[in-house]
Parts: sequence; C-alpha cells; structure tokens
Amino acid sequence: MAIQKKKLIIVAVVALAIAGAVAYWQTRPTAPSDQVTVYGNVDIRQVQTAFDDNGRLLNLLVQEGDRVKKGQPLADIDPVRFQDSVDKASAAVAAQEQVLARLLAGSRPEEIAEARAQATAARATLANAEITWKRQESLAAQQFVPQQSVDNAAAVLKTARANADHAQQALALAVKGPRKEDIAAARQMLRADKAGLSLAQRELVDTRLYAPDAGVVQDRILEPGDMVSPQTPVFTLALDNPVWVRAYLPEKALGQVRLGMKANIQSDSFPGKTFSGWVGFISPTAEFTPKTVQTTELRTELVYRVRVYACNPRHQLRLGMPVTVHVSLQNNHPQKLSAHPCGN
Repeated sequence: MAIQKKKLIIVAVVALAIAGAVAYWQTRPTAPSDQVTVYGNVDIRQVQTAFDDNGRLLNLLVQEGDRVKKGQPLADIDPVRFQDSVDKASAAVAAQEQVLARLLAGSRPEEIAEARAQATAARATLANAEITWKRQESLAAQQFVPQQSVDNAAAVLKTARANADHAQQALALAVKGPRKEDIAAARQMLRADKAGLSLAQRELVDTRLYAPDAGVVQDRILEPGDMVSPQTPVFTLALDNPVWVRAYLPEKALGQVRLGMKANIQSDSFPGKTFSGWVGFISPTAEFTPKTVQTTELRTELVYRVRVYACNPRHQLRLGMPVTVHVSLQNNHPQKLSAHPCGN
C-alpha cells in the first residue's frame, strides 16, 4: 500500500509539472516576429506561338533550348501566294490612281474642241434641214411635189434639231468636266484599294513568325512541310524573366503582407545566394484545408495563394524549383512597380 501511494504521488507530481510547463509555454511572452516566411515553387509564363494565316511550314529558324529575344524570327511559311496577293492589290491601286487623276484633270482641250466642232456641225445640219423643209412646203403648196416630200423634210428637220441639242449638251458637259460625285466615288474606291493592299502586305509580313517576348524555346511542335493555322502552335516559349513563386500565406500573416512589399528568395540550389523579389499578387479568397468540418481551431490554418515575382536575368531560377521566401516586416513599405520592372 505504501508503495502504491508513493507511485500515485509521483504520477500526480509529474502531471502537475507537465501541466505547469504547458501553461507557461502557452502564456509566455513572445517577441514579435520581424518577417514572414513562406515556402513555394518557381513558376513561369508560357506562350504558344502560331501564325496568323493558313499555309505550309517552310522552315524553322530555332531549336529546342535556344534562347530568343523579343522580335526574333522563329519560322516561315511559304510566301508565294501572299506575294501574288500583294502584286494584285498593288496593280489595283495603280489603276484606280489613274482613274482619279483622269477625273481630276477634267476634259482635255482636244475633247472640248471636238465637242464644239460637233455642235457647230449639228447647227449647220439643222439650218440646212430648215431650208429644205421650207422649200418642200412651198413646192407642195404649188403642187409641184407630193405631200410625202414635205413630211420627209419635216422628219429630217426634227431629227436635226434633236442632234443639235444633243451636241450642245455634250459641249456643255465637256466644258464643265466630271461630276464631283464621280470624283468622290473614285477617291473612296482608291481608299478601299489601298486598304486591300495594306492587308495583303500585312499578310505577307505574317508569313514570318516572331518571338512575342524574350525567353527560351521549350517545345518544337511542328516540322517543315506541316500545314499550319492560327489554331496550330509551332513553338512553346518559356518566358523566364521575370519568374514568380507560387506560395501560400497563413491567415495570421494576411494582415502583415501587402502588395508591392519586397521579398527575399532563397533556393537550396544556390546556397548563400538571395534573389530579390516583390509581392505581386495575393488571392482574395482563402484555400481551405481539406477537412470536412471547419472547426474554430482549423480556421487559423486557412491559407491565401500569393505570387512573389523576381527578376531572373541570369536564368538561375527554373520552373518547379522549391524555394523559401522571406518578407521583412520592418521598414518594408509597398513600392509602386513599373509595367516592366525587369527591363524587358
């Protein structure tokens, strides 16, 4: 009995000691942390480059693993039919320019002189027809010619009057020149032809594929001879400057970290080296822990996805690389970043 009592006393003392230690550990004063540390992996952007038109792939100018600059040629499609379209559109523009120039120049002096001569001849014919009609009418009154001759002369006179009027109107049109509406229509037609030429030239330029940004060729999808279209990518480019780290921020640190704050990134691949970065995105929604029931204790384990960007001019940070991100909370004011902070 005495031994059992001693054991019970020892157990009670140990339990009290453990409880006191736990209570002290929970209530001990803690110094506020001067930084937030999160863990994540490096991620990059990818671009699948494709031509704007359909065609047959002529040649590829880069290979997988090649580093390319923004605007560097990557591939070509056969340009023959696109060059033919440019030539056709160029000829249409040249023809319409001549049409407009002719309308703006108006009637040539020779054309006006021709119209004036025709009007003079028509008046002479009219005068002769009037004389003939009067003579035939006088002879018919004396019954020297039949009435049919008078009627024929009257018809000739009527025709001569119409021809004279027509010639006079033609002369007036020649003197005035083209209508302003015709000139305006010719100008608009020339404008449409020039737009068609510009489109054909743009399509010819698009027979060469250019890099949209600096990066590295990750995948070569097609080969020379393949048919391409805007829906068929030729290359996959990895845009690795800047890169960004996909990490998760605890709910307790959400109020401490803000967009634009500087961050330091460390990787086991480069011991002792720190990459400078900045907080570029904080998700507006929490990503819940995979629990069926969210109790009060589990709510503090909710996390928010963040992106920490970093310039990568030497291309040391690579896709999928695990890294540690430190965000200092002292004298770390959010900075306003430019559209291209890495100088791309």
